[in-house]
Amino acid sequence: MNNNPIRSKDRFLVFGAPAIEDAEIQEVMATMKTGWLGTGPKVMTFENDFKAYKGSQYATAVNSCTAALHLSILAASLKPGDEVITTPMTFCATVNAIVHAGATPVLADVDPVTMNIDPAQVEAKITSKTKAILPVHFAGRPCDMDALCEIARRHNLKLIEDCAHAIETEYKGRKAGTFGDFGCFSFYVTKNITTGEGGMILANRQEDADRLKILGLHGMSKDAWKRFGDSGYKHYEVVEVGFKYNMMDLQAAIGIHQMKRVAPYWKRREQIWQRYNEAFADLPIGIPAEPEAETIHGYHLYTILVDEAASGISRDAFLGAMTAENIGIGVHYQSLPGHPVYQKMFGWNSDDYPNAKRIGDQTVSLPISAKLTDADVEDVIAAVKKCLAMGKAKNPVLATAG
Repeated sequence: MNNNPIRSKDRFLVFGAPAIEDAEIQEVMATMKTGWLGTGPKVMTFENDFKAYKGSQYATAVNSCTAALHLSILAASLKPGDEVITTPMTFCATVNAIVHAGATPVLADVDPVTMNIDPAQVEAKITSKTKAILPVHFAGRPCDMDALCEIARRHNLKLIEDCAHAIETEYKGRKAGTFGDFGCFSFYVTKNITTGEGGMILANRQEDADRLKILGLHGMSKDAWKRFGDSGYKHYEVVEVGFKYNMMDLQAAIGIHQMKRVAPYWKRREQIWQRYNEAFADLPIGIPAEPEAETIHGYHLYTILVDEAASGISRDAFLGAMTAENIGIGVHYQSLPGHPVYQKMFGWNSDDYPNAKRIGDQTVSLPISAKLTDADVEDVIAAVKKCLAMGKAKNPVLATAG
């Protein structure tokens, strides 16, 4: 076996590196020359482009998906002590936003195949204090929205979709983020469409959209950003105690060009996904389930499961071995009940969510950015095979199993 790294040290393959083209660079420079860097006309253009893509009436740009979740929970009028049911297989921001809004997060375990929140588990966790469901479309795979919408309707619950992975995602002909009262999106640097940092909230009602705008900019009256425009100074009023969550024109300048490439970037990630599936089909690892019928997967993450008993190498040893091969990888995610802060705050125990625990202990995310070249993809595949071969060689039982 060749023990030399597959990629030279000066060519480390960064996980989630975005595809940035010249149009974005030129737009950012033009924005800087105008002197209007903060919330302004480019943010409005980006909002209009995004809601047109999603077929939604109202869109509010903010500085992160975390902000989007926080504001949505507040706009849903949840109160301290109200419970929000969400998934343990998500980034900490999902739960943190619930806590920051004064509500109480309640976890429902995930389906072991889709890795999305299990509607049956949601139903089992509903109490008189439950006021909202916050599903996460994990990795870009849509949740079972028929079941979740029916549960929300029957129990009169708010539905807030965490669509951080799900810009392109569709369920039975309808786009993710348009099922619930609110849909929250991320444009973080590793996301399918990026503004570096940034987020968006879709809303179904004018009154919710208006309140989101106010809450996201200090609680100032709507369109307060226009007060410095060339049409003359406009006074504003502070009508709520709000937050500094607005997006900048500098960020939107990137986003308005990224939006034009949603389809080709999605297609490129689909090609990478299929190549990985083909290459890994016979390896002793878990690979993602095929997308369900009548859905469009966003292909945001490609997660494999590394079970030491089957592969001969632990997940964490595999992470180290891949890094040594100059391949950037991620973990999406460790199950939330495993984190000390939530154990202390809520008494959560990972063993109470066995599907999320198993996935969280085994999961590895491989690079799947639209920026990847075919050579990059083949390097990832070769590294995965090499690292698994190392594990097999160290395990006498697996080594003799053929």
